[in-house]
Amino acid sequence: MRLPRFMRSLRARIALLLVGAILAVVVLAALVSIQMLERPDRSSFHETFAEEVRIVATLLGEDPDAARRLGIKVGPEPREAPGLLVEERRRISRHLAREGLDIPLRMVIDVEGRARQLAFEFAPGRWAYLPYIGLPPRNWPVFVAYLALVVLGSAAIALFVAGMMTRPFRLLERAIATVGPDGLPAPLPETGPLEVRQTAMALNRLTARVKAGVESRMRLVAAAGHDLRTPMTRMRLRAEFLPEDERETWFADLAEIDRIADSAIRLVREEVDPERSEKVALRALMSEIADELAEIGHDAAFEEAGPPDLVVAGRPLALKRALRNLMENAAMHGGAACAHLERETGAAIVVIEDEGPGIPPELLDRAFEPFFRVDPGRRHSKPGAGLGMAIAKEIVEKMGGSITIENRQQGGLRQTVRLPLAT
Repeated sequence: MRLPRFMRSLRARIALLLVGAILAVVVLAALVSIQMLERPDRSSFHETFAEEVRIVATLLGEDPDAARRLGIKVGPEPREAPGLLVEERRRISRHLAREGLDIPLRMVIDVEGRARQLAFEFAPGRWAYLPYIGLPPRNWPVFVAYLALVVLGSAAIALFVAGMMTRPFRLLERAIATVGPDGLPAPLPETGPLEVRQTAMALNRLTARVKAGVESRMRLVAAAGHDLRTPMTRMRLRAEFLPEDERETWFADLAEIDRIADSAIRLVREEVDPERSEKVALRALMSEIADELAEIGHDAAFEEAGPPDLVVAGRPLALKRALRNLMENAAMHGGAACAHLERETGAAIVVIEDEGPGIPPELLDRAFEPFFRVDPGRRHSKPGAGLGMAIAKEIVEKMGGSITIENRQQGGLRQTVRLPLAT
């Protein structure tokens, strides 16, 4: 049987376990108290009433008029009626039999008033009614209030204890929820109980180490890309003295290495760029990108028709670099790039389509990997280092957006960028 959703959490299960344990202890303590407390001896209790019946029966047997003088109620044999019960009292009857008095004896119970009387026949057809200890009052409201107090108190204590026990787990959940675009959680406050402080300190140390490791590798990539420039310059100078047929091949290889180094440096720059966030009008930005690409010979166009006033918040230069990379990628590898804007609830959509062969479905998930090429053997036929889409994805996700790609049914690739609208 599937548990209710609120019972699937560890906190709820611990709280339920504690409530059950507390209630079990309370019930057990009550039962033990009832057994251990001093109670009257039932045997002597019945003997006392049997002796009273014997004395009164003997007296009334000798002088029936004594009942009127002594205020003893006399009537016919008791019969059951609505609200009135008649029961046998065998123990008292057995005590009377041992005393040599064998007479009919009944217990008359008034259900409404919870009063009880001992009725016995002292003469043919004449019954005397003696008062008997009544049933204890049933104070149900007080009993229910007591149980409710026990349940509520135990539930409050159980929830508090369960919350304290599961607090480190909630701390982990909060840390995961604060993971930023850089893939690292925000620093956690190192306060509270010892276990919580230790958990927070461990997470903060882990975050610091990961951040230091990432920054170290980024600096290494940037330094390697920068240091490549000096030997590349020397190689260009030496290439000038090569024969003309070899010179062009050397220059093409050096240009390819230069693009790779430049792309690596730009990728690192996106990780650490402190550029301030501003409001950016997408229509003007996309029109500017399309015009710039057309000027350098790319087949790129932007459809002006669409929702107006789509403004997003982000780093203007970084956002332009990301969208330009995607447009340039479509124009270069897809033959022609065409972009338009759409609008969804709280988001601006930039759609870039091309007329190329697309990407095999099994390779779509790898399209944003650094240095990814659909056909590595043709890398020299198309310029680029394979980092354009990786850089674009990095920029867009830092703005809280996303990029998806898919093959169009009529051929070509569709790149969809979702960006949150500026408030």
